[in-house]
Amino acid sequence: MRRLPGIAFAAALTLAAPAPVWQAPPYGMAASVTPLREAFTLAAREYGVPERVLLAVSYMESRWDANRGLPSVAGGYGPMHLVDGRAVTTGGHRDAEGDPRGDESRPYRVMVRDVAPTPPEDTLRRAAELTGTAPEVLRTDPAANVRAGAALLADHHRRLGGGAGWYAAVAHYPGRGETGAGRAFADAVYATMRTGATRVTDTGERIVLPPTPGLAPAETGTPALRRMPGAVTPDCPREISCEWIPAAYRRTKNGGHGNHDRYDGRRQIDYIVIHDGETSYDAMTRLVKDPDYLSWHYTVRSADGYVAQHLRCDDIGWHAGNWYFNSRSIGIEHEGYLAKGAWFTEAMYQASARLVAYLAGRYDIPLDRAHILGHDNVPGTTPQTVRGMHQDPGPYWDWAHYFELLGHPLTAARNQDARSVIIRPDYAVNQPYFTGCASSGDCLPRSAASVWLHSAPSEEAPLVRDVGRHPDDDSTYSVYDHAARASTGQRYALAGREGDWTAIWYLGQKAWFHDPADAPVSVPASGRLVTPKPGRSPVRLYGRAYPEASAYPRGVSAQQVVPLQYSLPAGQFYSLGLTTRSSYLRSAATATVRHRVVRGDARYRQIQFGHRVMFVRAADVQVVSS
Repeated sequence: MRRLPGIAFAAALTLAAPAPVWQAPPYGMAASVTPLREAFTLAAREYGVPERVLLAVSYMESRWDANRGLPSVAGGYGPMHLVDGRAVTTGGHRDAEGDPRGDESRPYRVMVRDVAPTPPEDTLRRAAELTGTAPEVLRTDPAANVRAGAALLADHHRRLGGGAGWYAAVAHYPGRGETGAGRAFADAVYATMRTGATRVTDTGERIVLPPTPGLAPAETGTPALRRMPGAVTPDCPREISCEWIPAAYRRTKNGGHGNHDRYDGRRQIDYIVIHDGETSYDAMTRLVKDPDYLSWHYTVRSADGYVAQHLRCDDIGWHAGNWYFNSRSIGIEHEGYLAKGAWFTEAMYQASARLVAYLAGRYDIPLDRAHILGHDNVPGTTPQTVRGMHQDPGPYWDWAHYFELLGHPLTAARNQDARSVIIRPDYAVNQPYFTGCASSGDCLPRSAASVWLHSAPSEEAPLVRDVGRHPDDDSTYSVYDHAARASTGQRYALAGREGDWTAIWYLGQKAWFHDPADAPVSVPASGRLVTPKPGRSPVRLYGRAYPEASAYPRGVSAQQVVPLQYSLPAGQFYSLGLTTRSSYLRSAATATVRHRVVRGDARYRQIQFGHRVMFVRAADVQVVSS
């Protein structure tokens, strides 16, 4: 098994980003004139909270960002993530659209369920009571928000009996009840104090939390939080708090079975798929227990990074909409929304990164964007399914920070003349235009990990076309439309440069993005490329690497090898992610002994063809060095 370096949390915490362009007050209300760093000092003094504790709690929730007064994916506001319990809505899971199993040989229709919300603790209004400040001010004024967070911590400390230590108060701060979750959050806060942190916030202010090496919690007892029993020990790294909440597995009324496939043995796992759930943690952990619904392996909570496991990793979840990827992946859902919430908490990022690094080490999965995929990178199975494939976690997921936490930062190649580039805008300052976040149309400017791709080196040029997603119309600037977007960490072959613009090969065409030398959004990258062999162009693209018909034994129906509506012309190059022998896993409902892996002689190469990965036959292309 490949050895992986330890997760680089200490290094990631100390990275300082360049000062962002936007320095306006939070959206919708004038902010306090008090600088945020001074607000921490004043609030700590007023409520008797150690300043380093207040700073570390805030870092774990928001990384000290104000986020324009917009809520997190879990309804938390401001640097202290004060949760508005009244803002929780009902919700089905966005994956309920389409066929999550993605296997036309056994189509599956999800019985959509809306679930009544279980409101989280309303820490926003509790903080408002403690400080005498209106909730609407706490949502939009960072200094007032910090003061309220200090009051809330002090209130927990007092209620728990006071004393010199703050561990139990910190464990209670996220407003969730599980003992392990509180302890894991408090441990992460204390780890942040030990390592220190330095960062430029989204208001342009540089904040430093000096390291305190050797710091240990004063309390040794368990915080007085309720315990959540689990029937099975979950498969999680020791550093995170994890609970077993099993997905449903039984025959259904229509003669099928739900909501996943069990696998007897250890299956081949090549991918980890990152999702956002488009609903709350509470809703997802209830929906996964419905046999008429769908399934995934883990759910990560926003406020504190608590994790629930629903499937054994060797069982097959129905989450990616493509059976080939489902049968070779682990699916991780994250509480929240692609566009409804503005940001994901640091607690969620860190817990998720620890989980992914652990699973990658166990299953020998490379930590790169060819193997750690967003749901929006999974291809359609046939031309008919391409248009309906999902878009989560979307442009607001901070892939650069995520890979820093994984210990594999997205660094530039030493060879500045490399023939490919990795997309890597500065997340803090990259605020592209989007529509579709609300009924009003335009989205508010906010940090994002994507760049727009144009048909010519000009902002006025149309966006590039995606014949699969938009067969009859043009690509749009919708936050839900990835047809003309490249995302952080994705590697593309260089197709040209002109002034401040860079071109890449994308969906069979040149795609241009603004990439000025004084504020680059890409870095040179090494790695192999593929191009059509002489006489083989145009090369067809596929959404799965299925075997040839002759490979299927008697009793196993041959799966059609259906090309997508894309083609790779001669003279173009695309980054190679992996090479694999063709295979198909035949599942036989609840009889796991009848499962069968069919392996063919055909080999496929996975390439970054557009926003999504796709496959080409190895026989049709040649591999060249970058």
